[in-house]
Amino acid sequence: MFGSLTDKLDSAFKHLRGKGILSEKNISDAMREVRQALLEADVNYKVAKNFVKAVTEKAVGIEVLKALDPSQQVIKVVHDELVTLLGTTAEPVAPIVKTPSVYMLCGLQGSGKTTLSGKLALDAKRKKKKPLLVAADIHRPAAVKQLKVLADSIQVEHFFVEGKQPPEICREAVKYAEKNFIDLVILDTAGRLHVDDELMEELEEIKALTKPDEILLVADAMTGQDAVNVAQSFHDRLGITGVVLSKLDGDARGGAALSIREVTGCPIKLASTGEKLSDLEIFHPERMATRILGMGDVLSLVEKAQEHIDIEQASKMQEKLLKSKFDFEDFLVQMEQLKKMGPLESLLGMIPGASKALKGVKIDERGMERMVAIIKSMTTKERQNPKLINGPRKKRIAAGSGNSVQAVNQLLKQFQQMQKMFGNFNKKKRRGIPGGMPRF
Repeated sequence: MFGSLTDKLDSAFKHLRGKGILSEKNISDAMREVRQALLEADVNYKVAKNFVKAVTEKAVGIEVLKALDPSQQVIKVVHDELVTLLGTTAEPVAPIVKTPSVYMLCGLQGSGKTTLSGKLALDAKRKKKKPLLVAADIHRPAAVKQLKVLADSIQVEHFFVEGKQPPEICREAVKYAEKNFIDLVILDTAGRLHVDDELMEELEEIKALTKPDEILLVADAMTGQDAVNVAQSFHDRLGITGVVLSKLDGDARGGAALSIREVTGCPIKLASTGEKLSDLEIFHPERMATRILGMGDVLSLVEKAQEHIDIEQASKMQEKLLKSKFDFEDFLVQMEQLKKMGPLESLLGMIPGASKALKGVKIDERGMERMVAIIKSMTTKERQNPKLINGPRKKRIAAGSGNSVQAVNQLLKQFQQMQKMFGNFNKKKRRGIPGGMPRF
């Protein structure tokens, strides 16, 4: 998301490298570029102005760390100010402690409210809670059906009353939840293409009737500065308790994320990072600041790995690698687990330095899908013993996976090279040579 902003900030810091000391002149030159980068990222003008002023005052003051070179000193100050701007600490949504808890979702049409409803429901279900998805949008065609399909896909309850207005539907849903031991009621309210009195009056009535524990505004990160104006309007009328940034995996400039909290005073609580219902994260200001500065986000990467990778299975896999018994069955398991963690480009962005090292390199997600298709077209015996795959078998696998024989040959060659590499690791380990296969 922040690719362009990250590049421009890095360019601003480059001019400070090699300087002996920090002076007001070179700080001023760098901050001019920082301000321009923020404005081009659609950050609110006042927010950008105050941010640059705060960084300048600290960079030329006594708070600068003496052990760092000039560019590192400024990066440290910019990082700290970014964290402050984004909210200092993570603020998760209200815990589900009473039955039922009520989350009310609001926002403009197309911001991602319905998808977020499903993500929150899935998250609650994983925590052994019983959620209820409430269709309170009777204005958008097929909105009720869309939520029903979403609810069925994750096997949670769906609530809708034909012929009633949204406030009545929401009130009935809460009553139903009270009688049926529902832990969490998620109200998927209507949106509009723009903020209007009719929409706000409807939402105010829903709020009065259901007394929600959370009023979450879903702000589309792709809309830039408009998202900030929308957030302010909703907050003035409803008193929102938090913001969820949607579509953070898109090609947004980042201005909304950097401006919303400062302008509205409302914390950003969650970030929707992809289309899958599992792509939902707690918004961590410090981690987001490191991503913006191109420093990666190792903690989030580790958390994703812990969530999606079976530790016991990974341990068995390591033993197979060490004994050079790793086959296509194992490879397929690893690919499926990696896929669950999210888009590869997003994962690489969490590794410090990876974004810069791979700048301009196109990540071929389809290449991974092709490999999986080829492996799944093999028989169990062929996966366990790739040496069985001769000419006729290659043709059958290629036809079954929709690929060429050349693609099958390429995968087999890559797999042989990988087996050889791990075999060499194992030989070094047995001989006590440094560089053997590390244990995790």
